[in-house]
Amino acid sequence: MNEYSRAVVGVDVGGTFTDLVELNQTSGKVRLAKVPSTLENQAFGVLNALEAAKCNLALLDLIVHGTTTTTNAVLERKLARTGLITTRGFRDILELGRRTRPQPYGMKGAFSPIIPRDLRLEVCERMDCAGNIVSSLDEDGVRNAGQALLAHDCESVVVHFLHAYANPEHEIKAAAILREFWPNTHITLGHALLSESREFERGVTAAANAAVQPLLDRYIRRLVNELSSKGYHGDLLVMNGNGGMVSSEHVSLEAAKTVMSGPASGVMAAAYTGRKVGEMNLITYDMGGTSTDVALIRDAEPSVSNEIEVEYAMPIHVPMVDVRTVGAGGGSIARVNPAGLLEIGPDSAGATPGPICYGLGGEEPTISDANMLLGRLDPSRLSAVKGGVTLESVRDVFAKQLGAQLDLGPIDAAEAVVRVANMKMAGAIRMVSISLGADPRDFALFAFGGAGPLHACALARELGIPRVLIPARPGITNAIGCVVADLRHDFVRTINTPLHKLDKNTLMNVFHQQIEDGNRLLSKESIKIGAIRTVCSVDMQFVGQTHLLRVPLDTPDVEPDNLKRLFERAYLDRFRVDLDNIPANVVNVNCSVIGTRSELNLSSLLDPAQRKKSLSEAQIGKRSIYFEGWWHDTPVYQRDFLPASFAISGPVIIQQMDTTTLIEPGDKADGDADGNIVVEIGGAQ
Repeated sequence: MNEYSRAVVGVDVGGTFTDLVELNQTSGKVRLAKVPSTLENQAFGVLNALEAAKCNLALLDLIVHGTTTTTNAVLERKLARTGLITTRGFRDILELGRRTRPQPYGMKGAFSPIIPRDLRLEVCERMDCAGNIVSSLDEDGVRNAGQALLAHDCESVVVHFLHAYANPEHEIKAAAILREFWPNTHITLGHALLSESREFERGVTAAANAAVQPLLDRYIRRLVNELSSKGYHGDLLVMNGNGGMVSSEHVSLEAAKTVMSGPASGVMAAAYTGRKVGEMNLITYDMGGTSTDVALIRDAEPSVSNEIEVEYAMPIHVPMVDVRTVGAGGGSIARVNPAGLLEIGPDSAGATPGPICYGLGGEEPTISDANMLLGRLDPSRLSAVKGGVTLESVRDVFAKQLGAQLDLGPIDAAEAVVRVANMKMAGAIRMVSISLGADPRDFALFAFGGAGPLHACALARELGIPRVLIPARPGITNAIGCVVADLRHDFVRTINTPLHKLDKNTLMNVFHQQIEDGNRLLSKESIKIGAIRTVCSVDMQFVGQTHLLRVPLDTPDVEPDNLKRLFERAYLDRFRVDLDNIPANVVNVNCSVIGTRSELNLSSLLDPAQRKKSLSEAQIGKRSIYFEGWWHDTPVYQRDFLPASFAISGPVIIQQMDTTTLIEPGDKADGDADGNIVVEIGGAQ
């Protein structure tokens, strides 16, 4: 068992950069690295980050890794060749889906299922919705279907039978038959990954798991071998999309759970930081180089959902932190569309060639370039980049590609880019707050990512959010989230029972079985954990409705009458409608079993030895910054030099290795001993 006596590393792979933090709890030393991501093989970026931070792998106790391997594979459809064996008559369930359409207006839009039709094979078997056998399993049919899929070069297989959530006997038998000759362990059973009704959602989730399982398995094995060859002998933990972690030895078994791994780690860091500073209700705002991710945290608990649709007709119904993403990052490209309107993203300049100001060959205007022209990013850094980029050359691109078409000068065009980007990101924040029945004014905005603190004050003012919380190391917060996250296992079980027919003991038995399974899985982990806590909930609906509403429970020992009141209260809070006369249905029983880890001291993320005694000593210069049509003479501070406690009023620029923070005119900011900055937004209602 590790006692974390030496050092723990968190490393997160993003679309543009791979971030790393090493915390040594004995010496208090911190190592940081930010290197370009190597998306063709993320392991190279991880190893480059370890080398850049000069980590001694032989002295590390633990490495925790957030990865976008599975997310990218699903979104880009770069998947392993996968086959499906299903109940006769249901091979097209992955394609029929729900009665929805890709575009809200018009009938156009393309969709292709994860598994093509020729690799979806049927066998005779049938269960009814109560789990009673209607037709026995055709075992020879399973054997023949498996052999046929192997003949078509399938690397992975899904067994997805009708109503297996009610009785998995046939799926289990089919898996036993396939294991007799299937050349690897990549066999996914629909009920084992997701024991809920709704054949389409369960099937797509299982198909996604099977299609990314070989990719994740190869990647993790390669990374573990590389780390071992360089002297690392500890465990590698991988972030799941639910904000918890799982050992690299087991992660590929439920590979779909790593989708949204990277964004989840940042949300966990936000919850951890918020608890320490007393901000229990947060809207997280992570603006990176490629996209912006936002999420909601209530009472220091991130919102976790198993109803997330990664893209159209791609519901991956395993519990994931409810993160909403928009294509607006520092590298998002700005262009004028044929209608003469300014658009931001979703195309990104990425890490290569990147924005123009990177000096790596970028030629299209981006949000980062706009901030450079407006003085919000340090123009003097252009002299250090490759490619001979000057501020004048950036100005010329904005004048020609944007200003000429918008009838604006280059500076006003740059300000327009920032405003449109802010509106787009504000829309995403409204989506995770107002659309869920939450008022943004009741939350603080937790801003991180390489570009988040640059836009946070403007967004908070737009949304009426009164405070912004900026952590010590915004640009590597996702890596910090890997370090502070707990181990977590989530369970879902469909019971689909009208509330008036629900037996209390049935509900309690399901919860107790889930808790027992979670404790068993935690006991297999190779690292030391502290307390174990459980989070219980049920998914309910009014009879006649199709959508589900999650109802949190303080205890699994809940009376049906109390459950009815809790559901009606949750429905009223969400939709502002009282439907107390309509009967309710309990669809799913959910339980999360969380193994908490020892608390880590993050106060050394900013070196205390570098802090100055006064603000004047922390100031490193002044620069003109463009706001609302005027240039403002603005002081520039070095974040590492700021005193442990300070109070400043905007406009102010605060620079550090991993980000730049902008405190706008009318806003006031204070610092604390852990290096966090709390900004009070002037004029927020």
